[in-house]
Amino acid sequence: MDGGAVRPDPASRWQPEGVHGLSAFDLGSPTGGSADGGARSLAEYVSYEIHVGTATAEGTFDAAARRLPELAELGVNAVELMPVNQFPGQRNWGYDGVFPWATQTTYGGPDGLRRFVSAAHALDLSVILDVVMNHLGPEGNVLPEFGPYFLEGVRTPWGPAVNLDGPGSEEVRRYWGALAVHWIDRFGIDALRLDAVHALIDRSARPFLGELARTVSQRNRRAARPAWLIAESDLNDARLLRPPREGGLGLMAQWADDFHHALHAATTGERDG
Repeated sequence: MDGGAVRPDPASRWQPEGVHGLSAFDLGSPTGGSADGGARSLAEYVSYEIHVGTATAEGTFDAAARRLPELAELGVNAVELMPVNQFPGQRNWGYDGVFPWATQTTYGGPDGLRRFVSAAHALDLSVILDVVMNHLGPEGNVLPEFGPYFLEGVRTPWGPAVNLDGPGSEEVRRYWGALAVHWIDRFGIDALRLDAVHALIDRSARPFLGELARTVSQRNRRAARPAWLIAESDLNDARLLRPPREGGLGLMAQWADDFHHALHAATTGERDG
């Protein structure tokens, strides 16, 4: 950088040597999946969440793909992958990844994910991908060296807050908005589960989530198959799902933590934690 330290690309698609290595071009096929397999409305989804690193002994996309027939026989029609963007180490929950655009190398990299999506679509299974936009992990995070990607002095429970409304935030918003289309169009992902949107600090007049929903909706109008945005939120706020004409943000579905918490309390009797 500027004649100084060598750093990976902040929008790297592939980190073959991990978070501290150099970036490589992803020269794989432009998309995974198929034209029709796995295409369905959100109302039809019966999803099963898996963690690629622990779903099999091998901990790879290819090994997980070999288990997809079991899920199809079980009766689910959608598979949700926990975050697969590049993180340090071999296995990880995925919520402290540091290269949002890169597919985890130890899982099989970009081509491994494409093969997984193609295998799922061949069985008429939709693929949901968990995407973290509210923070990055601590190890290997080079984004602050490239620009104002984070807000000064503002933190989420997991690290510095992403800059969605401060100086220089327009380019940061474009970075994250384009990421959604990247996963959908480059890999054939059917839906994105947006992690903890309540931790997106955004006090702007044009909410980022509304812009993101418009970006995907515009993409859907010209695409052969639609893609969906599912927000995880603990706000219990209907505005997330209301259409823009009614003052809403226009997201397509909500991962309802409130329902989970109420059900857990009702079945266990717990009132704290």
